Amino acid sequence: MIYKLSFAIALCFSLCFDLSIGESYVLDDKIGLGRTFDGIGGLSGGGATSRLLVNYAEPYRSQILDYLFKVAATTVYILMLDGTEPSHMHYENDENFFRGYEWWLMREAKKRNPNITLIGLPWAFPGWVGHGKNWPYDFPDITASYVVSWILGAEQYHDLNIDYVGIWNERNFDSKYIKVLRDTLDKVGLTGVGIIAADGNWDVSNAMGVDPYLNDAVEVVGAHYPGTTTVIEALKTQKKLWSSEDYSTFNDEVGGGCWARILNQNYINGLMTATISWNLVASYYEDLPFGRDGLMTAEEPWTGNYVVESPIWITAHTTQFSQPGWTYLQTVGHLVHGGSYVALTDSKGNLTVVIETMTHDHSVCIRPPLLPFNVTAQNVTFQLKGSFASIKELQVWQSKFDFKTKKPFFFKKLSPLKIYDGSFTLSLDVDAVYTLTTISTGQKGTYPDPPASGPFPKVYFDDFNVANPSFSEAPYFADQTGVFEYYINLTDPGPHVFTLRQVVTQMPVTWATDADQTISVIGDYKWQNLTVMCDVFMETVKTGGVFIAVRVDKGGQSVRSAKGVFFWVFADGSYKVTNDLVGKTVLAEGLSGTRAYGWHTLTLTVEGEYATGLLNGYPLWKDAVVLGPKNGWAAIGTHSFELAQFDNFAVEVK
Repeated sequence: MIYKLSFAIALCFSLCFDLSIGESYVLDDKIGLGRTFDGIGGLSGGGATSRLLVNYAEPYRSQILDYLFKVAATTVYILMLDGTEPSHMHYENDENFFRGYEWWLMREAKKRNPNITLIGLPWAFPGWVGHGKNWPYDFPDITASYVVSWILGAEQYHDLNIDYVGIWNERNFDSKYIKVLRDTLDKVGLTGVGIIAADGNWDVSNAMGVDPYLNDAVEVVGAHYPGTTTVIEALKTQKKLWSSEDYSTFNDEVGGGCWARILNQNYINGLMTATISWNLVASYYEDLPFGRDGLMTAEEPWTGNYVVESPIWITAHTTQFSQPGWTYLQTVGHLVHGGSYVALTDSKGNLTVVIETMTHDHSVCIRPPLLPFNVTAQNVTFQLKGSFASIKELQVWQSKFDFKTKKPFFFKKLSPLKIYDGSFTLSLDVDAVYTLTTISTGQKGTYPDPPASGPFPKVYFDDFNVANPSFSEAPYFADQTGVFEYYINLTDPGPHVFTLRQVVTQMPVTWATDADQTISVIGDYKWQNLTVMCDVFMETVKTGGVFIAVRVDKGGQSVRSAKGVFFWVFADGSYKVTNDLVGKTVLAEGLSGTRAYGWHTLTLTVEGEYATGLLNGYPLWKDAVVLGPKNGWAAIGTHSFELAQFDNFAVEVK
């Protein structure tokens, strides 16, 4: 990869020597060091958050990956297992380590940063793990074996060594299961894989305090959205403390300010040595829940457009100038007039200081609530002591959020700062981030501007005729429940050899309240008047059912209440048109003559307040009155968790 190095060197800007000595702070490693820095990372999954990334054409896909894993140099990467990610074991006797795109994404991350930390965290489990209950802990041996098989497969099939594994995202932990998981890992030689618990609040630390075997089993106590603070029980464990999921904030400049503030203050206030963003990259349809809550945005593979948002550059302020294994100084803290500073060292003479001066209203995260505080411009003096006393020069990088003139700049290299008599004075502006470091290798690599933004194509067709697909999922389809995979239909000698098949036959052990139906959405949320056509094939006699839909208005954890226009046909020879996914509001119904194990072509047209449906090219119903919504995605799906196939999917928007 070739970077165009465009360093903008300023003589002073808003960072400079000042004759008026301000508040004084000491940076000293001789009084002892703090905790070991474990990294800054991003989380892919928990809503298929990187779903659209794989569909980018080159060179744009590689450029996005470079920004994530080279420029921002994210050092921790979490994969959410299951949820809306396809499992490696849909069924108990099933094993496939090539489903989905996360294997590819981990390989690409590792290619760019060989030392990146890889973590797996179950978000949901296949239904067979819970034996029909929405609970994974009744049979801890089965659940542990399922998780461990994924770790073994990562190494065997992809040469990926998983460093840590979690329990169950933001759900109750079970002490017995954690200990069984530790034993299972050890029995197969995975003694180096650490357990993170419990990816919710800090409560697991209470249990660890009274159960020495549980305490021994857990390597990292991880909490989500801790508000930069920890609890005394977690500190008493003497374990690594992580903010193992944080941020989840719209990635405009306030989102960037949130990220800047918590990256420093998670350690200063809570001694958390890793902070992990949900999510890594906002590469999913923006109108799904928590749109654009990523370090950068890549939601238009059909155009190639992507946006390098401010959190990427804020991340680089730390990750380009330190590495996991460096150590925080004990001399870190808050600035007198607001803001904070951290300092890290490799204990080999290198020093990196990161200062943030984010004001309250410009650094609010989505959660938890942020108590009021004040930040003003200030002069600060830093005294370098201990092994840092001999430092003569520091490299300087600055980002400035400019909420008044709307002319921010990010990750700008300024003139080196000369150190005299072991001290230096800075003039700090508000809403800014500064890095001062002995590391001289920082760079703001740039690529040419990506293509312009544009809507999803108004005419789209996919026949799924891919003999050897690179990925198991068809482009642009975003599964909300169920899993839709490329399938080779060897029993059909006709035109339907290559299809898209819904393959999950049992409700998973879920994190959110999933729909009882399966559904995959595609297209533009703004679509109003359009025609969708698709060939469908039911594989469940009598009780089977499939649908095509338009104007679908909800997905993610809200999918159960999705509305739209849904055209269903059933294996019992009937059809139904409903205004909702659950099928309660019926707009039309009758006989269709449809059966399982036969191909049928469904056509659904919606224009204004009226909808019309064709079956095999002939009118089946017409002029059903649409109650709303007025716009939404197109979709395909099934009546229950059942096998069904889809082919020749087509959309034409009017």
